[in-house]
Amino acid sequence: MTTNSRRQAWFLDQLTKSQFFHQKLHEWKMLSVAEAVEAFKGETLQWNLSDLGISETAWNRVIHRGIKPVTIFAHPQVLMTISGSTGYYRMLAMASQKSMARIGLNVNPYENGTSSPDEKTAQLIARHLNQIISQLIEFDEEINAREFDLWRGMAAGTQAQGSWQNAKGKRVEVLVKGLIQRRLRERGWVVTESPAGERMELSDSRIVIFGDEPDVAFYKGGQIRAAVEVKGGIDPAGILERLGAALKSLNRIREENPTAVTILIVQSVSLTERAKEDLELNRHIITHWFTVEDFLTKETVRFEVFELLGI
Repeated sequence: MTTNSRRQAWFLDQLTKSQFFHQKLHEWKMLSVAEAVEAFKGETLQWNLSDLGISETAWNRVIHRGIKPVTIFAHPQVLMTISGSTGYYRMLAMASQKSMARIGLNVNPYENGTSSPDEKTAQLIARHLNQIISQLIEFDEEINAREFDLWRGMAAGTQAQGSWQNAKGKRVEVLVKGLIQRRLRERGWVVTESPAGERMELSDSRIVIFGDEPDVAFYKGGQIRAAVEVKGGIDPAGILERLGAALKSLNRIREENPTAVTILIVQSVSLTERAKEDLELNRHIITHWFTVEDFLTKETVRFEVFELLGI
């Protein structure tokens, strides 16, 4: 691999990681949940500090700085009312989901919106997180409201890093899928979706499946209408094998529906001249192909893909 190719590969690695983290910010609805918490009328709640695990020192420091207590300390009523607020306070406490589960408080269903905690569970979660948050506040002689955003940011970054590591060889596929899911959500296409977002029903009666072979598939009336295959990897030696797998997957789709749109997204740093020739020779199977680099860095290319998918 040439020096320029290595630079391109590292740039793509940096870009995909940054995009992945940015995507998680939206996927976890961090901004919208924070806005909902800030808008909550915390003054209408009963704040029994002892029952809620809030120290008087921490409470007074927050109050004296003119900061709304509901934005810092967890309250069971908030946890039961605002979907995703458990994650907001957990990140303020800089506690991981895994560590919460280890003490018998599995917060995942409450953070991904599949359910809300009952009053007893909400009380336990609030008390536990408030004890940590109170200790953190007491460590600082003076508190700054902006510091709380940094606490949440540090926890979110750690969680995103874990997701990034778990994605391993499928990082590019995960990122492309996430960008398509985000497009669908932000454009108001989604009527219903599964908890993990792997199946979406759209407003025009199409069904979108995010899986494997193909990575993304659009169906209508039981027939596949469009498909996307994403092939990451920077090793030129394995590109023909990756293209072969993509051709096999997309060929099945074209056999099922000869009018289906089939899209391949592949990393340019691994494309050899032979691979490019194979792509051109198989236009009857792969109707459109783009590079990962162009899809991530060029808005016009993303819009072209979205237009081909009808979104």
